[in-house]
Amino acid sequence: MLKLVVQNWGIGMLILISTLFIISKSNAQSLVHDDYAEVFVYQDTVFKSPFIDIDEWRDTPVRHRYVHGGFEGTETRFSFYFPSKEDYAGHFFQYITPFPDNENLSQGASGEDDKIGFSVSHGAYFIETNGGGRFDFTGQKKASDPLIGAYKANAAAAQFSKIIANRIFDTPHTYGYAFGGSGGAYRTIGAIENTEGVWDGVVPYVVGSPMAIPSVFSVRMHAMRILNDKFPQIIDALEPGGSGDMYAGLNEEEQAALMEATKMGFPPKSWFGYKTMGVHGFRAIYQGMTSADKDYFQNFWTEEGYYGFNPPASLLKARLQKLTRIKTGISYEEALKDNLVEPTSDQERGTAEAAWKSLGDVDGSLPVAFQLEDSMPNVNFLGGDLKIMTGAAAGKTLQLLSIEGDKAVLGATAPQILAQIKGGDEVQVDNSNFLAAQTYHRHQVPGKEYKVWNQFRNDKGEPLYPQGPFLLGPMYTRGASGVLPNGKFKGKMIMLESLWDREAFPWQADWYRTKVIENLGDKANDSFRLWYTDRALHGDLSEQEDPTRTVSYVGTLQQALLDLSAWVEKGISPPNSTNYQIVDGQVIVPASAEEREGIQPTVVLKANGSKKVIARTGEKVNYSAEIKVPAGTGEVVSVEWDLDGDGTFESQGQFKKEEEVTVKSKYSFAKPGTYFSVIRVASQRNGNSKTVFTRIQNLDRVRVVVE
Repeated sequence: MLKLVVQNWGIGMLILISTLFIISKSNAQSLVHDDYAEVFVYQDTVFKSPFIDIDEWRDTPVRHRYVHGGFEGTETRFSFYFPSKEDYAGHFFQYITPFPDNENLSQGASGEDDKIGFSVSHGAYFIETNGGGRFDFTGQKKASDPLIGAYKANAAAAQFSKIIANRIFDTPHTYGYAFGGSGGAYRTIGAIENTEGVWDGVVPYVVGSPMAIPSVFSVRMHAMRILNDKFPQIIDALEPGGSGDMYAGLNEEEQAALMEATKMGFPPKSWFGYKTMGVHGFRAIYQGMTSADKDYFQNFWTEEGYYGFNPPASLLKARLQKLTRIKTGISYEEALKDNLVEPTSDQERGTAEAAWKSLGDVDGSLPVAFQLEDSMPNVNFLGGDLKIMTGAAAGKTLQLLSIEGDKAVLGATAPQILAQIKGGDEVQVDNSNFLAAQTYHRHQVPGKEYKVWNQFRNDKGEPLYPQGPFLLGPMYTRGASGVLPNGKFKGKMIMLESLWDREAFPWQADWYRTKVIENLGDKANDSFRLWYTDRALHGDLSEQEDPTRTVSYVGTLQQALLDLSAWVEKGISPPNSTNYQIVDGQVIVPASAEEREGIQPTVVLKANGSKKVIARTGEKVNYSAEIKVPAGTGEVVSVEWDLDGDGTFESQGQFKKEEEVTVKSKYSFAKPGTYFSVIRVASQRNGNSKTVFTRIQNLDRVRVVVE
């Protein structure tokens, strides 16, 4: 017994000693608490003292080494996610959010949306920062240096990451690539145009022009107000088997509003989401807009030449000005329960689609909405103001996002103002300024290079309407990227745009392409690509609002990063840019994959040989689809059918993975009605059907009328 005890004690001590050795060795290699000030020399002395406070291995979403830190004396924080040494490919992918926010927004994502998993599994380490500190939508916090949020914080973190990568992997050189969408596209372009030696290439996506804000929102809201009841027939006309004439059955005012939005670049097929698209990012810029151009909002209702001076009946009907009183505040939890607001996850906050959302103070101590003593009239309320008439906050104006009866939902509001508002305070609900904002673009006519504004010029090229003293769009662009984009950059760029993008109209990617050509001329193709994705919206999340109509472009973004790194490091030219034309503000691409190029497959679905078929209940409908992948860009790896159009897809099963594939199916309908049958396809560069990443999607629809 004694012998056994001694033996066990000896084994235990051996294990203990070994464990202590391992721990000691690990701690010796830890990056935490090291002094990096001497080894990190950066051009901006604001970022002179980097630190690391977390260094640990994590197993999800994939095995990686997580390093967190920041720069002393600043609010800048960063997160690095390193692969194992044997998997490291010598470069990083850095995500740049639409607004400065949080350095950990990408944590928790899964599947195709998993930026960390994609990067690490492809040999890259992943970087995310808070951009110098979360953006304050209330306007109370003023940045000491706006360039910090624009690109300086991201650049400092990227440069410091190279020192850490060298320490971990013992490699002399690290290549770096940044990517960002929407406001993040402005910041990504600003980053590569205004730095040197930080990033070797970038992938900006769903990008706007310097004139995008607020014009892309104002023209859309104008059409939304006027066409609200007519969208079903507009959408039906554009569907397969429809008339093709979206103006049919509209009165003069309605036709004009639809044409105005279309010529400005709004993709008409994207109106399918009219019930849910709301005003999108406009809620984040509205207050700044009314503050910056007060004269416009005064002139709109009082001066000739403005839409509100002699307003049509539809505008007067939409106007709401009503005095009432505050009854009580509504907390965030109460607002969620009553469906007054929508929850937004950290992952959504960091995306092109939802980064602009702000619920104000959500800690439960202050309201995000108010219950009023009176219910508001039923108007098509897209947004407005709550004017405080009495009480401690008298004279203040709060942004309203929505009205639901007697409940008014607030936009981002300074906490100190919210704390002053009490029950019994007299207020006025007023959407006058919000209505005025909807035709603001008519009074912001820029240079002639912006051809979509030609509809607001006379035969002499002069503006048809009174013009403001300044252009607001470039001011917003500078606020995001620090400077105006000019097409001058060192390195390489693959730009992505979506043809159904209703927030960043597709022509704006072409605007930047022209700037690149102006600077690089015949050599532009050596450094720049532009890929359009059909049936894709603005948002960079795989989940679609209506999966029977649109597809994710996330796989295209991932492939662009891989192609970009191969271009820079190995000299492998990526596939050609998409071929397209711009006609009256609309980007038109060829129907065939051979002519269209880019990397997205094309798919043409027919039912009984047509885009529209009439069938009887129980009758078999024969479907055939031709799928083609642009030459050299991959093979078809996925075919899914949703023949009754309910959003549930079933896999095709076995088929030969090639660049060109023809598939067939059959289906019979049990009930009469109009159905839209859908096929969704995906290609992958290496023909890998197992991976969730780098799948390039597209879909097509046909109309089936069952009698």
